[in-house]
Amino acid sequence: MTTLFINIKELIQVRELSEDKVYGKDMGILPIIKNAFMLIKGHTIIDFGSMDNLSLKKTDKVVDLTGKLVLPTWCDSHTHIVYADSREDEFVDRIKGLSYHEIAEKGGGILNSAKKLQDKTEDQLYKDAVTRIEEIIKSGTGALEIKSGYGLTLDSELKMLQVIKKLKETFPIPIKATFLGAHAIPSKYKENREEYIELIINNIIPEVASQKLADYIDVFCEKGYFSAEETDCILKAGAIHGLIPKIHVNQFNSVGGVKVGVNNNALSVDHLEVLTDEDLSILSKSDTMPVALPSCSFFLGIPYTNARKIIDSNVPLALATDFNPGSTPSGNMNFVVSLACIKLKMTPEEAINAATMNAAYALNLSEKIGSITRGKLANFMITKSIKSYNFLPYNFGSNSIERIYLNGIEY
Repeated sequence: MTTLFINIKELIQVRELSEDKVYGKDMGILPIIKNAFMLIKGHTIIDFGSMDNLSLKKTDKVVDLTGKLVLPTWCDSHTHIVYADSREDEFVDRIKGLSYHEIAEKGGGILNSAKKLQDKTEDQLYKDAVTRIEEIIKSGTGALEIKSGYGLTLDSELKMLQVIKKLKETFPIPIKATFLGAHAIPSKYKENREEYIELIINNIIPEVASQKLADYIDVFCEKGYFSAEETDCILKAGAIHGLIPKIHVNQFNSVGGVKVGVNNNALSVDHLEVLTDEDLSILSKSDTMPVALPSCSFFLGIPYTNARKIIDSNVPLALATDFNPGSTPSGNMNFVVSLACIKLKMTPEEAINAATMNAAYALNLSEKIGSITRGKLANFMITKSIKSYNFLPYNFGSNSIERIYLNGIEY
């Protein structure tokens, strides 16, 4: 089936050639065709251009988008969307003055989520995750990464990854799975962390790989969690089994995680609320994508990633939500794009590039999504009648997205 969209006020993120990412000053350039058309066939974008150059084409359907904007769906490369329960009690504790670390020390945080998840069935986890994913798709997300890491036992980590596998089969969007067994040290191993790391390396990783349940491997490289040396050992063990690194680094401290990630050919290093000149120099010489998670900073009240320093150093940057029950209970990429402009001082052009093209790179999906390019999947969103794309981050409190198309079909 062919569908022709006509009279598009602005066709945004148009790339004649398939590029994988944009750097530095180029992040401030957002290619647009005004008064445009776009032709899709089946799942694929096959043509686009100015209405002035549209020759009559025989199509199955014509859709008039007068006054509307079209842009690629958001790509969310960092989420923990499979979890057992909310943690609003910890939210109240933070209001009363407790820090993230203090909450963790009294049994909250990741270990709290792990305890709850171990008691929930795979079916319950799946149903809850379906509800969350349906909500974020409606707000414009068209590709997703989901981590395990709230299991922290062999059986519970596998349970989470089985849920993610089922979600991949359920939804018409690309979903990538990440094994994050090294999210925290379980209470059982508090006095013998080496034993838990050995469990991850010798038992869990081989089983995850044998069942083909994960694309990536992640580690929370941070004081009180996993050191740079431990992270290196775990990433190398994952690589033996074909798992590509995507790691948590520099959320509260710079402990050498960026260097470890780059040395292990990490696809991305995520958080970076703390970033040293040395870290930035290492990233500038690599193919690793830095990923900022501004809604986590917003919710926890911690510093924001220094996006301006990254971009001005000619380094690329992606954006993601970090959707999870403890530090970011929202998967709304529109809000992330707004925060990027308001708090990270990114221009709308930079933020949209970071949430589409560069985010697709952080998912290893650049060839399929992230831009309006001939041959890519027809995953795009149609706005309501708005003045310009600047209105998307400006109007942060309302949903400006009217329709979503995934694989060429309205969702």
